[in-house]
Amino acid sequence: MRQSLKGWRSGPGWAIHSLCSFLYSHAAPSARKWYCYECLSRSAHQALAHSTKQITGEHMELTVTQQERPWDRPFWKPVHGKEGVFTYLVLIHVLAVIGLILFPVPSFKVVGMTLLSIAFGGLGTTVCYHRMLAHKTLKTNQFIEQFLIFWAVFNGSGHPASWVAYHRLHHSVTDTPEDISSPKQGGFWWAHLRWLYQTQPADKKRWAPELTGGVYKIWGWAETPVIVFSICAGLILGFGWMGFFWMGAIRLVYSLHMQCLVNSLTHLKRVEEGDSSMNVWWLGPFQLTAWGENWHQNHHTHAGSARLGLRWYQTDIGWYFIWMLEAVGLAHSVKRPRAS
Repeated sequence: MRQSLKGWRSGPGWAIHSLCSFLYSHAAPSARKWYCYECLSRSAHQALAHSTKQITGEHMELTVTQQERPWDRPFWKPVHGKEGVFTYLVLIHVLAVIGLILFPVPSFKVVGMTLLSIAFGGLGTTVCYHRMLAHKTLKTNQFIEQFLIFWAVFNGSGHPASWVAYHRLHHSVTDTPEDISSPKQGGFWWAHLRWLYQTQPADKKRWAPELTGGVYKIWGWAETPVIVFSICAGLILGFGWMGFFWMGAIRLVYSLHMQCLVNSLTHLKRVEEGDSSMNVWWLGPFQLTAWGENWHQNHHTHAGSARLGLRWYQTDIGWYFIWMLEAVGLAHSVKRPRAS
């Protein structure tokens, strides 16, 4: 086996694969989707697969396939280090089902508090995590920023550095094999949910270095207490078991799937190569927690803009919130789409 591998490493498959990997790893993130990978990767992988099959047989071929196609793993099997994420996802779904059985019709007070939590959580994710931290399309003071980060964590969006690192990676390699959340590679359910617990975390120091130190360190230890409080908020705030289920797990499951639809549903446009993002107008009324994220093709076309709804009829509550912050002096350096 060692001799076979040694011989393969000196062959054409290894040479092409090594050249492709070197150029791809040294390319600027913004250029990666065009530089090297598209032109060389296909031939490299063909040579790699051919050489592997010839020299090491079906066992090694299966190993390479498993490594390159994580969506072929059983859906119930998280990768090492993501067991906690998988447990959390199972827990909130089980609790949500129980809650709907026990309390199918909640009180007006509970509905109001649930919708209020969804609203603030959605603003935390779309305005703070997505538009402000990931794309730097606006700036605000530390109080507003940390307030919105709290609500994003409360919304189940995780640590800001993790979210931003994943998102920047996605934009740098959109819908290529390196895009770990693309339905173009693993299908709808992979992009919708499974990638959350079946891929390794994006490198935060590489993709979001400014969010790994300073005041952001607090969310490293605060994330778990905040999400526990999020699950139990209804009970803690005195709304009883009805509040526990509706303001906790049911809200979190709703918010989760509305956000996940941005990765799955809005990337289902049929294209042979390149960006598959598309606007999904009918998702807007259902997507209270995403606040304009359904205009996803607009976002990929104008990623440097804080505004996602570009037409007057494209409702974008996240943008309206940013506009109000800017109007009262709480936001500045707000970037708008360039005229095309």
